[in-house]
Amino acid sequence: MPPIAIDPAVFAPDAAPAGTRALADTLIEKASGAPDNWSLGPAEVRARRERGITPFIIGPKSPRAETLTIDGPDGLLRLRVIAPENPSAVYLHFHSGGWTLGTFDQDDPRLERLASELGFACLSAEYRLSPESPYPAGPDDCETAALWVAHEAAPRFGADRLLIGGESAGAHLAAVTLVRLRDRHGLTPFSRANLTAGSFDLGLTPSARLFGDQKLVLGTRDVRMFAANFLQNGEDLSDPDVSPLYADLSGLPPAIFTVGTRDPLVDDTLFMAARWAAAGNEAELSVWPGSAHVFTSLPDPNAKPAFDKVMAFLKG
Repeated sequence: MPPIAIDPAVFAPDAAPAGTRALADTLIEKASGAPDNWSLGPAEVRARRERGITPFIIGPKSPRAETLTIDGPDGLLRLRVIAPENPSAVYLHFHSGGWTLGTFDQDDPRLERLASELGFACLSAEYRLSPESPYPAGPDDCETAALWVAHEAAPRFGADRLLIGGESAGAHLAAVTLVRLRDRHGLTPFSRANLTAGSFDLGLTPSARLFGDQKLVLGTRDVRMFAANFLQNGEDLSDPDVSPLYADLSGLPPAIFTVGTRDPLVDDTLFMAARWAAAGNEAELSVWPGSAHVFTSLPDPNAKPAFDKVMAFLKG
């Protein structure tokens, strides 16, 4: 794996494909005329997303998806399974949504590609959401799901190669889960990690602080509000279990870090990739010009080549 390198050219205003720039203009225009999500409240925003009122590509749902139920920290925990016959690997996925929004079936199109083209058994974990269930509920659920996969994937799916990943809050939860498994259970069962547009410093990196309200999927206020929903008990923002950028990252698996240059969390990715490599782990940095937050789930010309790169990395 080549050393991490940051190409200044991808950050140039004219570096983005025309379609990426046009998409950004469309998203900003639509958001400017839409109600303020924070005035609607989480329940209404979730309902709107269920009705397809979101910039992200949510559907179609996989016709072969099934649901596994396992014991969780506070009742039953569901895992959505999209799997071929005789899987080559098991991929544990955590969805995006700022620890507040999102569902475990929202990423079926990307998980279906992993199942169909790479032969992965994809498990998307349902975890408790904020503000109803703040920290540490979501991370506890993700830790439980990962422990189940570590112990049960091979007998259940016949594959012992384990992968983990997620987008945005899901990338944060994946990183936290990897550290928890190592520190709390002495386990490092996952061989590769896919960390896309993660929020790794809940105290806000410079790019998150400076982004402002550009109405391009995610802004500074949104990052602050999501974190406030998630953390309700005066948690230390530099606690590694809260902000994994501050964790001891040694002994973790190779990871691919994907982000667009018009994402307020771009610094989170740049900093985390650097710390991952500095800890002695393999890290691949994938930065895409002009793309917004979690652009791999948007109709962005950069989305397919970026996800193709993720797939090649996970395939190994």
